[in-house]
Amino acid sequence: MANLKEIQDFIRTVSKIGISEVDVQTDDLKLNVKFPTGAFAAPAAGNDPIQIPYHLQMASGISQQMGNPVQAATTTTTPIEFRQETKEDDKKYLTIKSPMVGTFYRRPSPDKPIYVNVGDEITKGKVLCVIEAMKLFNEIEAEVSGKIAKILVEDGSPVEYDQPLFLVEP
Repeated sequence: MANLKEIQDFIRTVSKIGISEVDVQTDDLKLNVKFPTGAFAAPAAGNDPIQIPYHLQMASGISQQMGNPVQAATTTTTPIEFRQETKEDDKKYLTIKSPMVGTFYRRPSPDKPIYVNVGDEITKGKVLCVIEAMKLFNEIEAEVSGKIAKILVEDGSPVEYDQPLFLVEP
C-alpha cells in the first residue's frame, strides 16, 4: 500500500500536468483526485506518459489499470462546480486552524448532530469539531466569536498541523 507521502507526490504530479480528475483503485487503495476545471494550464502537447514513481506504480497498479493516465483522465468530466475566490475576499475573515495532525470530524459521533454549520453564530470556547489523532478525539474550541463563513475541510478528511479549518466573520 502506498504511504501518505507517495500519495501526496502523486497528487502534485497530477496537478503539474493539468489533469482535472484521476481515479485509481487497487485491492487496498481507492484514490479519486479532482481539481477545479481550468485551474491549470493545458498539458504539454504530445502523448508523453506521466512520470509516476516506479514504487507508486507497483504499489497501486496504476500502469496496469489505467494504461495512459493522461488520456484516461482528460476524457472524464468534473460534475462539481468550483467558485474561484480571491485571497482578498478571505482577508476579512478570521481563520481557525488545526492545532494538530489527524482526522477532521464535524460531529462527536455518527449518531450525533453536527457541531456547527455555515451561518452559525459562535462564541469563544464553543466546540467546532473534533480531530482524531491516535484513537483520541480532541475537541477543537473557537478562539474567537463571530459567524461561521466557510468550512474548509470535508468531514472525515485528514488534516495537517496549522491547516485552515474554518473562516469566521468577526
